[in-house]
Amino acid sequence: MWLGRLIILLFLFSSNIFSQVKLLSWNVENLGKSKSEANITFIAKTIKDYDVVALQEVVAGEGGAQAVAKLADELNRKGSKWDYIISDPTSSSAYKTERYAFLWKTSKVNKIGEAWLEKKFNLEIDREPYYCTFQYNNKQFTIANFHAITKSKQPETEIKYFKLLPNQYPNLNLLFVGDFNCPQSHTVFNPLKKMGYNCVFTNQKTSLKKECIENVCLASEFDNIWYFSNKISVSNSKVIHFYNTFSSLKEAREISDHIPITTEILCK
Repeated sequence: MWLGRLIILLFLFSSNIFSQVKLLSWNVENLGKSKSEANITFIAKTIKDYDVVALQEVVAGEGGAQAVAKLADELNRKGSKWDYIISDPTSSSAYKTERYAFLWKTSKVNKIGEAWLEKKFNLEIDREPYYCTFQYNNKQFTIANFHAITKSKQPETEIKYFKLLPNQYPNLNLLFVGDFNCPQSHTVFNPLKKMGYNCVFTNQKTSLKKECIENVCLASEFDNIWYFSNKISVSNSKVIHFYNTFSSLKEAREISDHIPITTEILCK
């Protein structure tokens, strides 16, 4: 009897020590009134097993905030209590402005303070990052949710300012998360690497082609997660090939032209 109780206690203790926060990032492509109820339900089903979700490309105009609210409602019908927050529109031009969103399981993490859009470099960065701090097991981490300008517009011209953000927020444990429209191998990330930031994914394509060619359906290495390795460790990193659920990429792209990226983070 005592042995069984000891095993249970050890299991509970180890689960508490080694359990981690499951983080998901997804460019959901024009999340707004164009997304059907079926689309929202599918997105909710895809992300429901994660603890913190960072979304990019929420429509700034009519329908964007409402779509995130519908998504949160759908998640709340799946067994866990979720909360969410949506950014103001980014300061970019009317054609390119968007919102960001965070959704999280309230039983897993606590949101600390107010979320905010980057203020100092909002002119240099077209769709400035959206920050939110969460706490898990008395350790805090701050996600900088980001969607870069398109590849043709040279996203490295704004990503270069990211090397200044850790010093701007010296008391925050930053993770840079989202769609960079730029591969991690680009030299623009070298300053972050020298500061001790690592990327979760290497040589992982995350955007969808228009059509699969010889069973190759992914186009470019755009989405990633950057973390400060002195303060955070990651594990079980993977992408979700949601498009395999659909009969064609055209149908899948009604959900998004990017796949979700995920990892589990543990603050040291």
